[in-house]
Amino acid sequence: MDMDQQRYYYYNMLKRRTLCVIVLLLALWYRSRDGRKFRGKGRKYGPLVQRDIYRTNVLIRLFDTSDATCIKQLRMTRAVFYKLCNRLRQKELLSDTFHVSVEEQVAMFLYMVGQHHTNSSVGFWFWRSSETVSRYFNIVLRAMGELARDLIYIRSTDTHTKITSSPNRFYPYFEGCIGALDGTHVKACVPAHMVDKFRGRKSYPSQNVLAVVDFDLRFTYVLAGWEGSAHDSLVLKDALSRPTGLKIPEGHGEAKAHYKDRGGVKSS
Repeated sequence: MDMDQQRYYYYNMLKRRTLCVIVLLLALWYRSRDGRKFRGKGRKYGPLVQRDIYRTNVLIRLFDTSDATCIKQLRMTRAVFYKLCNRLRQKELLSDTFHVSVEEQVAMFLYMVGQHHTNSSVGFWFWRSSETVSRYFNIVLRAMGELARDLIYIRSTDTHTKITSSPNRFYPYFEGCIGALDGTHVKACVPAHMVDKFRGRKSYPSQNVLAVVDFDLRFTYVLAGWEGSAHDSLVLKDALSRPTGLKIPEGHGEAKAHYKDRGGVKSS
C-alpha cells in the first residue's frame, strides 16, 4: 500500500468515526429534548403545588392543632411526637428527604398502626401513593426497632420510692419489686390460612403480647409475635428462655418462681 492509499484509508476511517459521533450526539440531544417536553407536560397536568397545600393542612391538623387531636389520631401528645421525631433525626435513624420530612414519615407510620389503616387509605389522606406509604412505613419500622434498644431496658433494680414511702400499705410487702408484667391481645392482620392460630379469646385475630413496665410506667421488656391462641404461661416461658429475652435481676428471683408456680402471667 503506497502513501496515497494510506492517506485515503485513514481519511475515510476518520470521516466515518466523525459521522458516528455526530449521529450519537444528535440522538442524545433529541432524547433529552423529548424528556424535557415530557416533564413539562407532567408539571402542567399534575398541580403538585395544590397537592402540597392539601398535605400540609392535613399534617397541621394531625400534630399542630391540639393535643386531643394528636392523641386521638397518633396516640401521643404533640410534645412526645416532636421529641420522638427529633430523637430519630439526632440518631440518624431517619432523615428528611426532598419530598417527605421526618415528621410526615413518623405521622404516616403512627396513623397506620394506631388506627389500623391500609396503605391505600393512608395514602389517600396524606396525598401519597400506596408505594410511598409502604416504603416509608418500613423505613420507620426499622428505625423504631433500632430505637427500642435505647428505650426498653431495666433502669434500676432498687425498690421504688412509691413502695418504700408507703409503709403498711406497700412496704414491706412489695420490697424488692421492680416492676410488673402482663399480657395483652393486640389486633393482628394475618393471611386467611393463619387466622385460626391467631384467634383466641377475642372476636378477631390477635397477637398475645407480653409487656413489662417499671413503676414509672416505662417499658423494660416487650415480646410480640405469639398467636392469640397461645397461653400466657407459654409466652412467659419463651421470654425467659431466650438468650436475649426477659432477664430477672439477681436477688429478684422470687418473682420468677412465683410466676412459674402460678403457671401464667399475673393479671391486674
